[in-house]
Amino acid sequence: MIGLGTIINAAGILAGGAGGLLFGKRMKKRYQDTLTSGVGISVLFLGISGCMEKMLVLTREGLTSSGTMMMIGSFSMGALAGEWLNLDYHLEQFGEWLKKKTKSEEDTGFVDGFVTASMTVCIGAMAVVGAVQDGLMGNYSTLAAKAVLDFIIILIMTASMGKGCIFSVIPVVVFQGTITLLSRQIQPLMTEQALANLSLTGSMLIFCVGLNLIWGKKVKVANLLPTIVIAAAWAFLP
Repeated sequence: MIGLGTIINAAGILAGGAGGLLFGKRMKKRYQDTLTSGVGISVLFLGISGCMEKMLVLTREGLTSSGTMMMIGSFSMGALAGEWLNLDYHLEQFGEWLKKKTKSEEDTGFVDGFVTASMTVCIGAMAVVGAVQDGLMGNYSTLAAKAVLDFIIILIMTASMGKGCIFSVIPVVVFQGTITLLSRQIQPLMTEQALANLSLTGSMLIFCVGLNLIWGKKVKVANLLPTIVIAAAWAFLP
């Protein structure tokens, strides 16, 4: 069944959110604050490890780095495009709309939880590759593996940041579902180099999410999202 992978992924997020709510209600605020810091540190190192995996190449001379020009060019153009589109503002406005619709006005951390969780579970090569595999072959194994990871991430985030994190399921379904539907058009563009570029820049954005979790909102991560599109397109430059 085409689309089953995204359904499984969504179920994993919802289950993690439900578990996080039950767990979080039993914790005092100081425990939640410390848990948020712990999540932030974990997300930072997830981003760092993903970057190092794609940037560092082992040669006879030792470790060398690659992709520097692609990284600088993609982030420069992506930042300008994202700022022009003001994606961060629109995502926050959607979070505010969800907050009102769910009668969660008293939850001051709802929007931050929604935005942070959405950026964490939407960004990355697994979402793109898994959705393409699901659309072309009905192979949901990659998205099933992602569902397990997202279950753990959302469980911990919901426990520490509140129920806004659960609604990250909406952008995940929209993003992965759209890719699944357009998989035949997207598949020729998913070359090895394009995926490597996407993975590198996606990992850097995940690092920025961790940065915001620990030190407050320092980076408008949503406004940098066009970076991953530009990075994938960079692979086709002569």
